[in-house]
Amino acid sequence: MTEQKDTMTEKKVWFITGAGRGMGTDIAKAALAAGHLVVATGRDQDKVAGAVGEDENLLAVKLDVTDPAAAERAVRAAVDRFGRIDVLVNNAGNFYAGFFEEISPEDFRKQIETTMFGPINVTRAALPVMRAQRSGLIMTISSTAGITGGEFLTAYAASKFGVEGWAESLAPEVAPFGIRSMIVEPGFFRTELLTPESTSYADSTIEDYAERTRQTVAAWQGMDGKQGGDPVKLAGALIQLTELDEPPLRFAAGADAVQVFETRAKELQEQADAHRGLSSNLARDDA
Repeated sequence: MTEQKDTMTEKKVWFITGAGRGMGTDIAKAALAAGHLVVATGRDQDKVAGAVGEDENLLAVKLDVTDPAAAERAVRAAVDRFGRIDVLVNNAGNFYAGFFEEISPEDFRKQIETTMFGPINVTRAALPVMRAQRSGLIMTISSTAGITGGEFLTAYAASKFGVEGWAESLAPEVAPFGIRSMIVEPGFFRTELLTPESTSYADSTIEDYAERTRQTVAAWQGMDGKQGGDPVKLAGALIQLTELDEPPLRFAAGADAVQVFETRAKELQEQADAHRGLSSNLARDDA
């Protein structure tokens, strides 16, 4: 009896958004395989259960991350079933791609609502639980587009840059309560992000952008299903990182992500050096 109790205390409760397909499904399966308890959420509860598979340690819950009330209901369901939340994985997302002038204001806002305010809504609902238990890990799946922007990425990168600033700033606020914040920046993984179900391309309406739009859409559609990263391996790596006493604030997921980190660091240093004299002589004369 005592041995069973000890085994149970080693289990963590994972709360995963966007678990109906793609990386969220892989993370849920990896957590279950590691012996943890999993609350897998998505817009379609039955689809989530079907994707992850039957398991006595699984609770599938309906959740639209853009709805704060739904986030609160999902967190209550998790606590009612498992009593706590140890690892929150903010994974749900989508992708509105296109040149800024051609992305409608409505679609730009939808991008921000899902991939920036989505994690904010769910974390706001889960934090009181973690704070009360004085422990927890908030893992937010960002992107290398949260490290460096690029053309055709204005809406997506804006949401990811926003979520990076939020998650990094949240870390010192909740650290005194034993809660950690970890940002994961995947490069190109063979997920469903570039599928028609996840990616929406802005209508080509401005002739000046037409040819570049055609070329970019063709390139990205040709990349779908051929990305080099293995999401199953990434899920396994995330399980390992949660076992650390001090999980990293940022994790570059993939060799291409490591290169983005290194290139960005070099660019920032070069930009700091380029006008160092001018930048450093802007203090008031009476300071």
